[in-house]
Amino acid sequence: MPRYRARLPQGQGEFFITDGGIETTLIFHYGLELPSFASFVLVDTPEGQAALRRYFQTYTDLARELGVGLVLESPTWRANTDWGLGLGYSPAALADIDRRSIALLEEFRAQLDRHGLMSVLSGNMGPRGDGYVPSARMTVTEALEYHRPQIESFVGTEADCVTVLTMNYVEEAVGIVRAARELAMPVVVSFTVETDGRLPTGDTLATAIEETDAATDGYAAYYMINCAHPSHLLGRIDAAGSWHERVRGVRANASTMSHAELNESTALDEGDLASFGPLHADLRRRFPRLSVIGGCCGTDHRHVERACRAVFA
Repeated sequence: MPRYRARLPQGQGEFFITDGGIETTLIFHYGLELPSFASFVLVDTPEGQAALRRYFQTYTDLARELGVGLVLESPTWRANTDWGLGLGYSPAALADIDRRSIALLEEFRAQLDRHGLMSVLSGNMGPRGDGYVPSARMTVTEALEYHRPQIESFVGTEADCVTVLTMNYVEEAVGIVRAARELAMPVVVSFTVETDGRLPTGDTLATAIEETDAATDGYAAYYMINCAHPSHLLGRIDAAGSWHERVRGVRANASTMSHAELNESTALDEGDLASFGPLHADLRRRFPRLSVIGGCCGTDHRHVERACRAVFA
């Protein structure tokens, strides 16, 4: 039976880390090819599973070293219908990938259990389209119907919640939250912003969170921000409002480049590691309930460690 589905500990003041940029780590550090930036394909081969185990072991070891909890995100950000079909996966095959991904994460939960550390298993989801560009925008109802099957596949596993990363417009986020509510599944929503601190649609982060909450009776467990450098947030977002209390996680990029520049880049930009931690300490002052720290494009366990030590010291 899912351990924390009734009450997520990362929303109750406990400190957690999560992983960094899984795709960029697998491509640039492990030398793997990920078609369409999809790490879920690795679940299908022994060699791929070995790479995923190596990856998640790094963060399991880091959580033990730091003495904090770990949110284990399944490698299924691309495992929705459109991306899956493009890679030759049927809906049934994608559902099987979701289930096997959570089963793989249970191995690392068992390790942390032996050390008295909490771990949350999360079914990771992504946008229907490009993470940086709000193309082919759906209505709320369309988004609900589109994303519901993937949430359903996680409901039947030990996943404690689902987390949707790189949301770039409100309607898709609302549809996902409503689908999760219908299925009684806790959901975490993470928006992405451009260098000006706004969503690609031009909406402010405050507007995105407030409108999503208003349309879903505040069902989301909490909100996160991902795929943006900390400097894109500090000084570029609305300074006031209760919405700050709803932001409890950050998965920042290593690079200060814009999304458009990152799309064109063929080299890994690991950013300035020395400043990465202090910038997160500044974010904690902006978002006082920040309790989940991870990374996104270009980051690895080194970035997450620097940020965690700065925030949770």
